[in-house]
Amino acid sequence: MTGMRRITRITSTFQNKHNAVASALVAGAVATTALTVATQVPSPSAAAAIAEQGAKAPNGARAELLADANAEVKAAKKGEKKAKREGKTLTATKMVKAENIIALAKSQVGHSEDGAGKSKFGRWYAGTERAKETMQRDAGGGSPKIYEDAAWCSMFISWLGDRTGFTDQMGADAWTIEHAEWFKDKGRWGTEPKPGAVVFFDWDGGKSMDAIDHVGLVTKNLGDGEFATVEGNSNDAVESKTRGTDKVVGFGYPDYAK
Repeated sequence: MTGMRRITRITSTFQNKHNAVASALVAGAVATTALTVATQVPSPSAAAAIAEQGAKAPNGARAELLADANAEVKAAKKGEKKAKREGKTLTATKMVKAENIIALAKSQVGHSEDGAGKSKFGRWYAGTERAKETMQRDAGGGSPKIYEDAAWCSMFISWLGDRTGFTDQMGADAWTIEHAEWFKDKGRWGTEPKPGAVVFFDWDGGKSMDAIDHVGLVTKNLGDGEFATVEGNSNDAVESKTRGTDKVVGFGYPDYAK
C-alpha cells in the first residue's frame, strides 16, 4: 500500500455523530488511581492524567482530588530528578494494570471533535516526535499537522499509553494497520477479548491485517462472543460500545501488571 493511500485511510471517518457524558464516578476513580513506576513514584504523564480527571469530579471532592494529584505530580518530578542523578530511567512498565487504562479510557467518553473536525487526541499526536516518524514512513515526510483532523481511533489508544507512561506496551501510531502489526511483531496478538486488550476491526468481517479499519479498547468480556469497548473516533467522539467478534481481526495484549 502506498504512502498516500495510508494517509487517505487514516483521514477517513466512521459512523454518525453522537455525544455521551462520562460519569463523575469513573472520573473520580481515575483521579484516585495513582499509577506508579518501578520506584513506586508515578510518571509525570500519569499524574497529569489524574489531575485532569480530578477537575471533572463533583464539587465536594474536587479540591481534595486535585490536591492529591498535585502531590503526585510533585513526587513524580522529584523522583525523576533523583533517578537522573543516580543514572536510572523511570518507567511505568509492569506497574500499570488493565483497570487503570480502562478507567482512563472511560473518563474520556463524551469527548468529541470540534467544529473543525479536530480532536485533542489528534492535536496531541501531531505534536509528538512519533508523528514525524510516521509521516516519514507513510508519506515520505511532510507536516504532522495532517494528523490534527485525521481519523484518530489509533491515536486515542496511543494517547492512553502516553498518559500512563505505558507507551512501550500500548504502542504509538496513527495508522491502525501498523498499530496491529506492532502488537503481532511483539508476540502479543490473539483472538480473546480480554479486558484492557486493544481490539482491531474490519467492518467487512475479514481477518486480514491489511483490511483493518478501526481500533478500540476492550473494557469487559460479556461472553457469548460479545464484549464492551471504549473507542475513539466513533461517530466523531469517544464512545462506549458493545461489539461482537464477527468483525474482529484480532486483539493486541499490553503486558499489564497483575
